[in-house]
Amino acid sequence: MRRVQKLAAAVLEEVFDGAALHQALPRRLQQLDAPGERGALQDLVYGSLRQFGRLEAWLAALLERPLTDPQLGWLLRVALYQLAYTRAPAHAVVHNAVSAAGQGWRRGLANAVLRSFQRRRAELDALADAQPAARWSHPAWWIARLQGEYPQRWQDVLEASLLHPPFTLRVNCRHGDVAAYLQRLNEAGLPAHRTGPDAVTLERAVPVSSLPGFDDGHVSVQDAGAQWAARLLIPEPAEDLAAHPLRVLDACAAPGGKTGHILERGDVELTALDVDAARLARVQENLDRLRLHAMLIEGDAARPDSWWDGRPFDRILADVPCSASGVVRRNPDIKWLRRPEDIAQFSAQQAVMLESLWRLLAPGGTLLYATCSIFREENEGQVHAFLARHARDAERRPLPDPLSDGQLLPAAEHDGFFYALLRKT
Repeated sequence: MRRVQKLAAAVLEEVFDGAALHQALPRRLQQLDAPGERGALQDLVYGSLRQFGRLEAWLAALLERPLTDPQLGWLLRVALYQLAYTRAPAHAVVHNAVSAAGQGWRRGLANAVLRSFQRRRAELDALADAQPAARWSHPAWWIARLQGEYPQRWQDVLEASLLHPPFTLRVNCRHGDVAAYLQRLNEAGLPAHRTGPDAVTLERAVPVSSLPGFDDGHVSVQDAGAQWAARLLIPEPAEDLAAHPLRVLDACAAPGGKTGHILERGDVELTALDVDAARLARVQENLDRLRLHAMLIEGDAARPDSWWDGRPFDRILADVPCSASGVVRRNPDIKWLRRPEDIAQFSAQQAVMLESLWRLLAPGGTLLYATCSIFREENEGQVHAFLARHARDAERRPLPDPLSDGQLLPAAEHDGFFYALLRKT
């Protein structure tokens, strides 16, 4: 476990030096052979990042002066997370961290800090609770923004963003319904419950290889909130589309979750677009498992002249790049690496992309604007500005509950998303 602690500390150091978590963590996972150790490393890294604000406040209070050894600081944060949030025996956590700290004063300091934390836990919790960035483990600017935009719900949003994300599956309607798949899970000893029209959530995460029918495309891993996209874009039953297939564009398609869901719902003529060839390969892998077909194109949604054949689309999914503020419990590095000015930059990029894709939509067609953000500048503000520019050729269509205003805030059983259905008049 000492090695796992050191690797977790190394990943945190890389992330706060600017590396993306999805790149830094796999490199360290490759250094471990045992599945249990790899799982422990992932849990330590993700958990430490979710609770980083609190860990930072604790460490500052426990130190008499700033550390001159950054690596020791990251190791102590990981150990504090273990002591506070895991079931690991406290004596083992302290012993391993002290051993990993090295020799001399580092060893003594690690021991003193961790022992002091155990003695002073109640006092340190009260100190952290008095600091918003520590209490909610989000940057102060992020908290202030949510307070302004959701004065009645900001605390719920922050609390949900600190939870461990649910393990949710999308049932492929071409191979059965939710009730039937729940029965298959029950027979496999995997307790689960329904969380959406096509969604089931397991009580605990398991390897996908243990899911009944996964290799045959009967289910896919996808958050319940993300599953709304295909249902909003293709609300009709599959049989109603067979005679006259719709031309559908999935812009920014990678990694392909929504692409597959659209094809599961109807026999449409689908083009999956993404600017990144490597990520586009993941779309193809997902489609191969589902035994579904789409035309894959490497291209920039903001510059369609380089790839569009001139034939308009009946439906467009504009799942645009955003702050990802609605999915930070799955990507906990984001909240610490984002800056306030990033939101305006994303908003500008989204506006360009929305205008470019609108040109490709056939009259009478619909475009679904989607983000995994909870910030209104990227969501309601973006749509409001678009409709003001397109008063003559665009109208906003109503959405069903629980999406009446388009904003799905993070909750225990789904992440945060925004949807707006726009029809070209």
